[in-house]
Formats: sequence, C-alpha cells, structure tokens
Amino acid sequence: MTSPLLSVRDLSVAFTQGGKHSLAVDHISFDVDKGETVALVGESGSGKSVSALSVLKLLPYPAASHPSGEILFSGNDLLAKGEKELRKVRGNKITMIFQEPMTSLNPLHTIEQQIGEILKIHRGMGDSAARKRTLELLHEVGIREPEKRLGAYPHQMSGGQRQRVMIAMALANEPDLLIADEPTTALDVTVQAQILELLAKLKEKNGMSMLFITHDLGIVRRIADRVCVMTKGKIVETGPTAEIFANPQHEYTRHLLAAEPKGQPPKPDPNAETVISGDDIKVWFPIKQGFFRRTVDHVKAVDGVDVTVKAGQTLGVVGESGSGKTTLGLALSRMISSEGRIRLGQQAIDDYSFKQMRPLRREMQIVFQDPFGSLSPRMSVSEIIEEGLKIHEPKLSDDERDAMVVDVLNEVGLDPSTRFRYPHEFSGGQRQRIAIARAMVLKPRFVMLDEPTSALDMSVQAQVVDLLRDLQKKHDLAYLFISHDLKVVRALSNDVIVMRNGKVVEHGTAQQIFDNPQTDYTKALIAAAFDIATAPADVVSQ
Repeated sequence: MTSPLLSVRDLSVAFTQGGKHSLAVDHISFDVDKGETVALVGESGSGKSVSALSVLKLLPYPAASHPSGEILFSGNDLLAKGEKELRKVRGNKITMIFQEPMTSLNPLHTIEQQIGEILKIHRGMGDSAARKRTLELLHEVGIREPEKRLGAYPHQMSGGQRQRVMIAMALANEPDLLIADEPTTALDVTVQAQILELLAKLKEKNGMSMLFITHDLGIVRRIADRVCVMTKGKIVETGPTAEIFANPQHEYTRHLLAAEPKGQPPKPDPNAETVISGDDIKVWFPIKQGFFRRTVDHVKAVDGVDVTVKAGQTLGVVGESGSGKTTLGLALSRMISSEGRIRLGQQAIDDYSFKQMRPLRREMQIVFQDPFGSLSPRMSVSEIIEEGLKIHEPKLSDDERDAMVVDVLNEVGLDPSTRFRYPHEFSGGQRQRIAIARAMVLKPRFVMLDEPTSALDMSVQAQVVDLLRDLQKKHDLAYLFISHDLKVVRALSNDVIVMRNGKVVEHGTAQQIFDNPQTDYTKALIAAAFDIATAPADVVSQ
C-alpha cells in the first residue's frame, strides 16, 4: 500500500492565556490519501479548524503549542520544520481556502495583483506570464469575462465571485493538498452548490487531495470520501461517508445527523390582525458619474414590492445575496428611506421622520445575522438588554429594569446569573439568544429577523428556531424572516415571498412554494437547499 499524502498522528493542540492552559485538540489521528477528500465535521469549538491550521503551523505561536503528535506530509514532519522550510510548502504543496473571502482578500489590491503575487513569489513569473496564468485561473473557476475582472477590487464582486477568486489563488501553484475551512458557509445555497461542484471538478482534474472542514453534514454527503467526526477536541468516529450516514455508531454523530430545524409554523389565521404592511415599496440607489456627480441610473434594490405581516404569523423572504431581502426589511422598518405606503397597524408611517419614528421603535425590533457584530463588546449583557428600556421606559427604577432583564433571559433560555458577563464570554448560539432577549424585552409587535441562524451550527440553529417559534406563540408576534436557508424558512414561515433583483418572482403559502414552485428560479433555490447535486446552475447567478 502507498503511504498517505497527509498523516496526522496523535496530535494535540494547547493554548496558554494568563498562565492557564486549555487543550483544544486531544490526541487525534487521521490520514488523507492521494486524490481523496476527507471531511472533518463538528460544531463550533470542536477543534476542527484548529486541527487544520496546525497542518500549516498557522496558529498564533507561542500562545498555541503541540504537546504531542506529528504531521507527516509526503513523509516529512511539518511540525518539526522551521519557518523558512514551511514557506516552500505553504502556497505550493498545500494551500487553504477560508470561510469568509472578504477577510482573506486584501481590500486595497485588485484581483490581478492578489493572484499575480502568488505566481511571482512562488513561481518567479514576470508580469506578462502572471497575467496570462491569472486569466486562465479565473476562467477555470468560472468567473465570466475574466479580462474585465482583473482590475476589480474584492468589494466590487459578489460573495460567490470572491470565493471563486480565493479558489483561483489556492490553485495557482497546483497544490497536492487543498484545505477548505468552511468555504461555503457564508454563501447562498445556489452559490454553495456551484462552489462545491467546482471544487469536485478541479480536484478530479488536478488529481488533488482535499481536507474539508464543515459543520454541515449535507455538504459532507456530497463531497467527501471519508468522514472524521470531532467534538470537544477528539475524533469520536471515522469511516467512509456512506457508512457513517447509513449506520452512525457514536451518539454525537447521530445528534449531528438529526440536527435540522423541525416542527411546523403556527397555523395560518386569515382573521389575524395585520401588524405591518407595505404597498409598492421602492428603494432605488442613484448611480452618479462625472465631475458634477450627476445621476445617470439607479440600482433598483427593491422595486415595487407589496408585503403584509400578520400577528402570530411569519412571512419568509428568500433569495440570493443582492436580491433585496434585507433592504426590503429595513425599508419596512423605516430604517432607510423608501417610496410607497407603509402602515404599522392602521397608522401610515411612510412619511415619518426618524425622530417621529422613535416612539414606535419599541414595537418594531430587529435581530441581526451576526450576534457578535451587533452586540457591543464594551457592555455587559445586562447593559445591552436594558439599553432600550432606559430610552422607552425612563421611569423604571434600576430594580424594575433588572427584574425585566432577568425575566427575558429566563424566557430565552439563558441563566440570569450570567447577565454581568460580556458577549465574548458566550458561544455563538448564546449570543444570538442575548440579541433576541434585547429585542423581546421591549414587548414588540413586529420583529425583523435578518438571517438570525446562518452563522450558527446546525444543532444551535434548530434550538434558535424552536425558541423563536415559542416566543411567537406566547406573544402573538409578527415575524419578517429573511434568509437564504430554505430549511429554516420552511420550519418557521406561513407565507413566503421569493425575491430576485429587487422584485418578487413568486409569492404564496409556504406549502405552495415548497411543494409546487412555479418559477425556474424558485425551483433552483429549492433544489440547491434540499438536494445540492441537482441544483440547475444555469438558472442562478454566479
């Protein structure tokens, strides 16, 4: 038998902070054979990304250390290599794609400069040869009209296009091993399907091996030959993908396989009160050119959309990034200017100034996608939750406010004794519960939920969905649920609108949309969400 390309043996990773030691990875072993895809699967904090970063010694040393183990690549122990020797391996023999391309790409350099830099450093290419190879790579990863994209900056490209650029950079030197760390988590389901298909084709074409890091077992089923399941720093189960899915042995593996949002949305009530509605909502952003910055055109982010959200009901808004989902929600919440009629109950609010809207804010709350970004790191949980009370209920005493904070933390399933801690001391799921508590403490009637589960592990997603459903039932809340994850939308929504390029392309009950979609675009979204392999790539944008 030939020896594996990568062999991780008895690897441990420890972190030292303030004199305290914590073991993030605990004596794990796995192999990656030539031409094979191995998936490291587990929830946040399981140690999978730390294990992958250890392969290239990209952890923050000396805070990170390896109490045990060796990492053999083509028979050589990478842990024993110095920085100079490792540079010959990084970017040449082993490359890596990260989860969020916007943080991996340099915002000050063009796409040509960033890919060209790799070719010039590792292959000694001149400008002309690097430009030619860059065009070949961009074409290979499916960037349309790559000649027009060479001078583009990362912010001028979509999420899917940025991830394709990252893949082009990773493949520039034809590596033997590609490490992909959650490369599709931040992407729409349709773009995710395209990226996975692209990686599979490029792996086959280049005879490359792949170490794929993810928490999504649906992706693993499509792309991996073998699976290693991690939790609490240990690999608890490993085996061929088909075998793991058909007959999982470990309790944690069964837990992951079962971790999908379940349950049904509340029964539709045609007599329910309309909490918020919008007619012919338009949000057009001007495109200005020339010295005098004259308006030459508009970006029609939302273009004539009608929407109604009723008490105790959820309206799901789905579509790819850039379709106008969040802009619609912000317009309906009067967080941005728009045209068209907007009513909160029977009250027309479309011509209200931001000052006039302030008293109504307690009735209209928002829960954002990234709880860590939406919670102030300088404020304790108690201060974060009571901030709205200080504005809208100024007559409350300190004790009364604290009692309300305690009540809402109990309601969202958090220990009230932790209210004096700070956001960084909580997990992602706990932070999202804090964000939900901040919205719920004001007793709103309408809540805009903007991708509230997309940054969370599958099992935590299911818990948050259950929490949102319980809160809705208890308080008769009206939800506008914005998401590109159709599995979550199906579990929460009574009605669904499908958006594309600022317009509604399909609208109906959740059952109608999911069981009998009418447009090719909706069919593509559903195919990508529930059966990635069958997503029609030509229907959706890159």
